[in-house]
Amino acid sequence: MSAATTQAARFSILELEIPGGAAIPAGILLLDPVHDRLYLRLRRDWAEIAPEEAAVLSGLESDLVKKAAELGGARLLDYLWETLSNTLRVRQAQNATVEDFERCLARLYREHVATTIRKFVTHLPRYSLAVAAGRFLENREVTEEGWEEGPPGLRLTPDMFVARIAGRSMEPLIPPGSLCVFRAGVTGSRQGRLVLVEALGQGMNDRYTVKRYRSEKRQAPDGSWKHERICLEPLNPEYEAWDLEPEDERYRVIAEFVTVLA
Repeated sequence: MSAATTQAARFSILELEIPGGAAIPAGILLLDPVHDRLYLRLRRDWAEIAPEEAAVLSGLESDLVKKAAELGGARLLDYLWETLSNTLRVRQAQNATVEDFERCLARLYREHVATTIRKFVTHLPRYSLAVAAGRFLENREVTEEGWEEGPPGLRLTPDMFVARIAGRSMEPLIPPGSLCVFRAGVTGSRQGRLVLVEALGQGMNDRYTVKRYRSEKRQAPDGSWKHERICLEPLNPEYEAWDLEPEDERYRVIAEFVTVLA
């Protein structure tokens, strides 16, 4: 993505002071000054870190979203700066350069807010792609590299994992270096889905690819259907699609793409 598409923005860290402890990051407030829009994301583990105030704090994000719609992003930040108590406060705003506000918000949240890990409730395991292949295709016991918080609203399941993707072939949906959520075991038709494919026998750096899956089938005399053509398509028009031989066992689909984390 070219530098011409970037925009200057400001972000603040919302802090919560725990009784008897130090202040901890509670969320991120990211202001789009051009459109006066506030993007925000707050932590979800209030019951673990502030059980007595959890009922009130759990509704804070929706309250701020409503106030931002009423006042505008800049006025809401000023209001918070002036009115919040010592228990809940906003740090001094910092500059940010943004290409995509939702992804920037997710990145800032990941960098500044460390939440309680609740496995497959709020967090998913992060694997290298090679480890993911072993974990989900060969049923090996492997160790995760870490745990990443999933996006709000996404129901997590044990067959989901996070991995980092290299390359530009799936821009603009998947920027290079993105952390992405995948679901292992693509059930039903793969037609039109974005899938993670492993090319067996390739070098480690070139072994995995994410592409849109297209196939053409023909009906055999016995009534069954067989693949006549399988095509893996990039989203970036600078890259070319390529065909797989339907019976070629060098390729296998590991998982289905779900969403970009950051």
